[in-house]
Amino acid sequence: MKIDKDLFARSLCVILVVLLCLIPASAGNRIKIAVVGNSITYGAGISNRDKNSYPAQLQAYLGDEYEVVNFGVSGRTLLDKGDYPYTRTEEYIASKEYQPDIVMIKLGTNDAKPQNRQYFSEFADNYQALIDSYRNLESKPEVVLLTPVRCFLPVGSEIDSAFITDRVVPAVRQIAYDNDLDIVNLHNLFGNVWDAQMMPDRLHPSSIGAGVIAKEIGRYLEARSSVTPEVPAFVKDGRPFSFYGYKGYDFRVDGTDCKIVMPRHEAEGKPWVLRARFWGHEPQTDIALLERGFHIVYCDVADLYGAPVATRRWDKFYKRMVKAGFSKKAVLEGMSRGGLIVYNWAIANPDKVACIYADAPVMDLTSWPGGLGRGVGSKDDTDAMMKVYGFDTVNQLKAYSSKHIADMAKAVADAHIPVIHVVGDADEVVPYAENTRLFEDEMARYGRPITVIHKQGVGHHPHSLSNPAPIVDFILKATIGRDNECIHPVPGNEFRSGAGWAEGNEWHSVADDIQQTLDGRKLDLLLLGNSITQGWGGNRQAVTYRPGKSVMDELFGAGRWESAGISGDRTQNLLWRLRNYDYNVCRPDHVVIAIGVNNIVVGGNDADDIAEGIVAVAAEAEKVFPESDIVLLGLYPTGKDKDGVARRKYDRIHELLAAHTFGRVRYVDPIDWFVDADGNIRDGLYGGDYIHFTQEGYRTATEHILELIGGK
Repeated sequence: MKIDKDLFARSLCVILVVLLCLIPASAGNRIKIAVVGNSITYGAGISNRDKNSYPAQLQAYLGDEYEVVNFGVSGRTLLDKGDYPYTRTEEYIASKEYQPDIVMIKLGTNDAKPQNRQYFSEFADNYQALIDSYRNLESKPEVVLLTPVRCFLPVGSEIDSAFITDRVVPAVRQIAYDNDLDIVNLHNLFGNVWDAQMMPDRLHPSSIGAGVIAKEIGRYLEARSSVTPEVPAFVKDGRPFSFYGYKGYDFRVDGTDCKIVMPRHEAEGKPWVLRARFWGHEPQTDIALLERGFHIVYCDVADLYGAPVATRRWDKFYKRMVKAGFSKKAVLEGMSRGGLIVYNWAIANPDKVACIYADAPVMDLTSWPGGLGRGVGSKDDTDAMMKVYGFDTVNQLKAYSSKHIADMAKAVADAHIPVIHVVGDADEVVPYAENTRLFEDEMARYGRPITVIHKQGVGHHPHSLSNPAPIVDFILKATIGRDNECIHPVPGNEFRSGAGWAEGNEWHSVADDIQQTLDGRKLDLLLLGNSITQGWGGNRQAVTYRPGKSVMDELFGAGRWESAGISGDRTQNLLWRLRNYDYNVCRPDHVVIAIGVNNIVVGGNDADDIAEGIVAVAAEAEKVFPESDIVLLGLYPTGKDKDGVARRKYDRIHELLAAHTFGRVRYVDPIDWFVDADGNIRDGLYGGDYIHFTQEGYRTATEHILELIGGK
């Protein structure tokens, strides 16, 4: 008799879940989350899915206060008439018997198949029935909808990616709106360009992609407050509308069209975004901020080009918002010509601005609409602009513009307003060189650099970023603050043999291999870190690439030391390992830590956040190794040139580490081991990526480490 292994494994999983449901709740009364979905939820194609699917990684992210159970089933549809409906699975029954506190539903991808699309008119009704079936449980769970992730299958594939984007995602958002449900936008997480590392088969996320999903959901859950926003008094007669699943209102103030969109859960301090022009265009940043508890607000100043009449209109609107209890500092968001009102209002009200997000912003009227430089300009807009500003001649326009950018920079710099711009380097409508670049240079003169994200080869459109995470993180940091992921312990999710591992390994098996290698041994030296540390190799069976092993064995002695580095690890991953493995089982005399480079080159974290993560690792090491001598190298230098972006972050990190007061940890900056008199990496020590050591680089590092610990 031939056994279907996948079916057997799923059936066993269901049996275990049902048995789990019969066990009384633990004393801790953990919040029970049932994650319902298809193959993406199940973890299809992911090595060791029990630990690497996104529900499993969500469990690791949330910690012991939550219990997350994966009820995903491959191939399943939301549609009852679909080829494989989710409601006809054992997992669906088990998910209800589980009596969860929260149900997260992520279905819809398989409904985009040709055989299922014919029934799509029933999608909303079927989804409603599914929601009601959970709402009627004895546990009365909260239902949270997750939009399908974007798939990158080519046109003509079985699953129609355009159908998901154009039909399924809007339908899910409307259902959330109709039911007043929380919704998490996963559709923009992977941008709009296929990344094989995140989604190898263009449909199913890898373990790394699953980690991105888990972090997004985890951040959303942790950020939620218990405050449900109230509709402001001056809005209550407005006309309601759905804004991508969130409740919005159209209303008028002093004859002016206005809008407000309310979050499901209000962040402390009632933060709000005052958006200028082009309402609803490229809304991904606004949607993400709604998830974080911001209100999104609009007061129409169309065709006023930031003139005084426009700023006065915003003045009145601002007073209404503050009187209604909103934050006294607004986030200003302006796209294209919206940059004019954003900056002109900021000049007049610098103390009322939390930060500025400007996207391809007009900064100089002679550039646009004037067209007196490289830009194409607009005659009709120029005529309208001249009239609203009261300019009679082009010379008056030039006189105004000649000092306006400098005035903007001074006001913004003096008020220490954080600024982020997104620009297309091929923009011929609002050229970067005539607008953002001039403002950027002026801000630099005041010692207040701004963040500019360049989109190479992109013109004036499209605006924003398909994945708005960098913009959102910037705004959160400038307002309510954001969690520093560098200090949030989570396991890694690397899975590729290219990480220097034996075939078939993934992060957890590599981490387990370290523990097995350390058990039953007494060591003189234990090295902690990432792929650079892993490159010493040691006696680990899972590691195949170990260019530093022979050097350490030669200079220190075989068997006296071990490497506990894992390729791809960041500070948060090493922090998790220190808390969840017993590395002190080998009672090392010396521990040397080098971590953080992946937070720079992969994570894109701020230097200050990375430094905080390294400090957290050092503090945890003191607890784990109470009798060991601990040396903290921070991180090894990366990037050949001393003026490179990565090196500047490195310098800032070590500046912060040098200023920190450690306990038993000895801090050492290793940069002098590797650079010449000009500050550039010496030839022969690094590979072509200027991250990883050559064998000669390992010899240099080994010699200096042994000097630090008195080894021989």
